[in-house]
Amino acid sequence: MSETSDLLAAIADTGRDATRGGYSRPVFSTAERDLVSWYTAELAARGLEAETDRNGIVWAWWNPAGLPLEGAVVTGSHLDSVPGGGAFDGPLGVASALRSLDLLRQRGVVPSRPLGLAVFPEEEGSRFGVACLGSRLLTGAITAEKALALTDPEGNTFADVAARSGFDPRGFGRDEETLARIGTFVELHVEQGRGLIDLDAPVAVASSVIGHGRWRFSVHGQGNHAGTTLLEDRRDPLLAASRLVVAVREVAAANPGTRATVGRLHPVPGGTNVIASRVDLWLDVRHPEDVVTVAVVAEITRRAQEIAAGEGCSVEVREESFGATVDFDPALARRITGVLDGAPNLSTGAGHDAGILAAVVPTAMLFTRNPTGVSHSPEEACTDEDAELGSTALADVLADLLV
Repeated sequence: MSETSDLLAAIADTGRDATRGGYSRPVFSTAERDLVSWYTAELAARGLEAETDRNGIVWAWWNPAGLPLEGAVVTGSHLDSVPGGGAFDGPLGVASALRSLDLLRQRGVVPSRPLGLAVFPEEEGSRFGVACLGSRLLTGAITAEKALALTDPEGNTFADVAARSGFDPRGFGRDEETLARIGTFVELHVEQGRGLIDLDAPVAVASSVIGHGRWRFSVHGQGNHAGTTLLEDRRDPLLAASRLVVAVREVAAANPGTRATVGRLHPVPGGTNVIASRVDLWLDVRHPEDVVTVAVVAEITRRAQEIAAGEGCSVEVREESFGATVDFDPALARRITGVLDGAPNLSTGAGHDAGILAAVVPTAMLFTRNPTGVSHSPEEACTDEDAELGSTALADVLADLLV
């Protein structure tokens, strides 16, 4: 095993999901808090002290010269996961940040700027529905008022869960002091597609993050008895929702380059012998051109209204989040590509904290090869060799930026 893989091996049993397979590590869960404790211990072993800011982001600083923290180079990723996710989405970037620090020290690098290491909470949005919530709060991309009112599947608000985890809800929101410390941000992440497989390369430099958003469709019908209600008397929202899922695929297929997904559907009340009274489903839409994303959602909404009416139902649509396509700092990307001897450039359809921070600071990303091309699934992978190559590439980039 490589040193990077050794770090990941230490958390290989944390948050395993016996039902779904893979890992379920939602923000503020026992598993996610255990990972934060692991990370804090790894920092302490390197002589660094973990600091958790008012938005729940965990920071540490390598600053041997005692320089002011403003304008530091920062790297890091996240530790939370989607339900039943893979082992590398997030933790690989965190482990690579730790390993890159080790490599910088081994090389005798004397930084002329501080190096910051960061772990962002709720990157996946798997608990409260908004991806990259920590970085959105930090930058003001979401208001504290909206974030605090978000609820998890059990109806707990973000404010209440955060308070139970030791945070003051009054402290959440844009943090100018912390933002001033970030001069440059570089995030390493396992690739979540097959770009590097096709290129036969272990590492790539990100060019952009495709715009994407999440919408909640609530189809309302008439709850009733499954055995006594004739088919012709039903107003079944689950039937309408099922047809809507098919319509999503049809609308996406008619707009090349669109990725549209319904990955979550919740009938209420959810009884086997009960006709649902309401069905909530969540739509994820992504496209490199934001105008196309907007048009696709508008057409899906039109189809939803048409389908619902045909079943005697109604539908409500609510946007939960939207992020425009992000092009990473081109000068920084060129510099990093040069450091990495012409590593290929890739766009990504996956959202990342780097994509949020790009609005306020020069930001870049590195991708490490995933030999399966599968992500958000237990089949996600990264070889020991590629994990170490990714950490080495990150160390090379950081060394160039720090001196």
